[in-house]
Amino acid sequence: MLSMSNLSPSPGTPMAAGPLTRAVLEIDEYASTLGWDKPARLFALVDTARLRRSEPGLANQLGLDRDDAGKSQLTPIEQDQVPAGMPLDKFLGTIAWPDAIVGCALTVERLMLPPSAEASVPEGLSDKQLAKWVAGHPDRQEVRLTVGVLRDGSRESAVRLREKDSSSEVLTGATLVPGLAEALAATFLD
Repeated sequence: MLSMSNLSPSPGTPMAAGPLTRAVLEIDEYASTLGWDKPARLFALVDTARLRRSEPGLANQLGLDRDDAGKSQLTPIEQDQVPAGMPLDKFLGTIAWPDAIVGCALTVERLMLPPSAEASVPEGLSDKQLAKWVAGHPDRQEVRLTVGVLRDGSRESAVRLREKDSSSEVLTGATLVPGLAEALAATFLD
C-alpha cells in the first residue's frame, strides 16, 4: 500500500482544479517518476479528512497527520499489482470496494491512433489483429492514461504522450477515456 501524499502537486495542476482532477494528476505525476513500460496500477481514493479522523495512525504513517490546506482532499492509495496476463476488463470485474473508498483510479499505458487514422482501420479484425495493426501504424502514439471515478459518478482523466513526456503537456478531461471510466465506475455497482 502506497500513498502519494508526499508528492508535491504537478506544476501544471490548475489551482481551481477539483479534488478528483488533483488526485488524477497526482497519480499521473507519480507514474511519471517510475518511467515508461510499466504495468497498470490501481488506486483506491479515500477522503483525506475522514482518513485522518478514523485512522490517525495510518494517516500519520502516510504523512497525512496534519491538516494542510494545500494537500489534496482525496488520498490515492496504491493497491496490489494488477495480475500480469489477465485482461484489464476481466480484472476490474473482480473488484469490489468497501464503503470507506470514495473512488478509484487506474493508470495504464496504451497505443493510440489520431482520429485521422480511424478511417483506415481494416474491418473484421480480431482484437489481437487490431492491436498488431495499431502497433505497426506509423502515426501511433504511446500514451499513459490515468482515469479516476468517484462513487457519485464524477470522472476525470489525464493523458500523457510519451513523445511529450512533461507535466505541462498532460491533457485532462472527464470524457477523454469513457470506456475505462465506465469499467472503473462498474467496480462500485452493488
